[in-house]
Amino acid sequence: MSNLMALSPLWVVALGLLLLMLTDAIVHSTTTPSSGAYKSEVSGGGVSSEMAIGTAIVMFAGACFAWAMSRSLSPLEDSSALKAIALDAFAYQAMCFICVLSGLVSLLAGEYLPEHRMHRTEFFLLLGWSTLGAMALACSADMLTLFVALETMSLGTYCLVGLRRTGRSIEAALKYFLLGSFASALLLFGIALLYGATGTTEFKGIATSIASMNDKSATIPWVLAGAALVVTGLMFKIAAVPFHAWTPDAYEGAPTAATAYMAAVVKTGAFCMLLRVLLVALPDPRLMSWGAGWTHALAGIAVITMTFANVVAARQSSVKRMLAYSSISHAGYALIGMAAMLGSRDAQSSVMMYIVTYSLSTLGAFGSLMWAGSRGNEVASYDDLAGLGRRNPPVALAFSVFIFSLAGIPPTAGFFGKLGVFKVAVDANLIWLVLVGLVNSVIATYYYLKVVVVMYMKEPSQGMPEAKPMHAPMLATALVVTAILVLALGLFPGAVLNGLASASLSG
Repeated sequence: MSNLMALSPLWVVALGLLLLMLTDAIVHSTTTPSSGAYKSEVSGGGVSSEMAIGTAIVMFAGACFAWAMSRSLSPLEDSSALKAIALDAFAYQAMCFICVLSGLVSLLAGEYLPEHRMHRTEFFLLLGWSTLGAMALACSADMLTLFVALETMSLGTYCLVGLRRTGRSIEAALKYFLLGSFASALLLFGIALLYGATGTTEFKGIATSIASMNDKSATIPWVLAGAALVVTGLMFKIAAVPFHAWTPDAYEGAPTAATAYMAAVVKTGAFCMLLRVLLVALPDPRLMSWGAGWTHALAGIAVITMTFANVVAARQSSVKRMLAYSSISHAGYALIGMAAMLGSRDAQSSVMMYIVTYSLSTLGAFGSLMWAGSRGNEVASYDDLAGLGRRNPPVALAFSVFIFSLAGIPPTAGFFGKLGVFKVAVDANLIWLVLVGLVNSVIATYYYLKVVVVMYMKEPSQGMPEAKPMHAPMLATALVVTAILVLALGLFPGAVLNGLASASLSG
């Protein structure tokens, strides 16, 4: 019974999704082309909103169970049924946040999809099962569990990218699938090498085996090769340069609701997985050292990721593509904190704080992009946003809050998220890395504030069509909640940091 309760966030979400699938099947089986329900469905009413609300309820229920379990933790390490799953404070915090993000995406999509005649109830089911995979990633304690959870999350996401069923959408989904399969193959090969060198796939068992090896052990090269391949596969999932090639096309080709899901939920799950692998399976000081360790590699990837993504983002004319490169750059900022793991005890909590602030801010930015355009009048370029502050002040205000947070301007959450990773890097004597981050922050501020300038200080060109915001009460409510969270985290960051600090993976 204790095991059942410990797993409650996972089975609550799974059972809720099964009920939604059954409901969806019954609704479709009783709907005929001549019925009013069918006409309502095709025109974008009724069914999609109900599925969105149902999915959101399931996700928020999972978040509540995860929060409740985090408040009443009991040691379960000795349970043979849970060897492949780590049910610790970190796992419950991550699952709670992932469920909240997924529930907000469901509410955003509930009116966005019907508005653009993409009534696909399968969107919410794919989103739900993919979220379940992301939750399992956060609590994986075995390489095989990690791989199964990763593929569960990824397969649903591939389908979400191709949901439009147009040429660009299908191309983006195919590119994402092919590159994702290649990254999965690298990850699986790395797992095989680590298993061959250590004789186990459990994270703690791998760490124990590596710690017992001396520097002249014949298996050390295989450990290094396996660790390098595993980290390479994980870098693809967080869209770090040079493993980012799929991101701009996938983000631009996918429906914006799916893009918001990838940028927030998928990236959060991937970072939680990366933290657990590095801090539980590969924490040996020799693997973290600056001679040949992963901290050195992550610092280099952080510099390349931030610099490349910000420079390219500043040259984009498409707002959606700019936000895609923006999401790549934020992976670089988070990696600054991860590179400081060896020299700062607060590095893990700072990285998680950054992921929380980034995910909420980017989710709100893509949600505002959905709200700012209606069918036939979507926002594609900066010019489409011209005069939005005059035409629809609430949309422009919401967009501005999230843009300020992404730029790291106080008192929004993004400022304290970025301040946290810079602080731990200073504590770890990585001053040069902080300087690179500050320069990139200045570059990013240019293209972020460009959005605000266009909305409030530029009028549409004569004869150019204007993007018309859609009437979407449910979407607006989700954005208001997200904006409140972003501002609350900016005004009271200490409480969140204290909670995250209590969920240390490194003991």
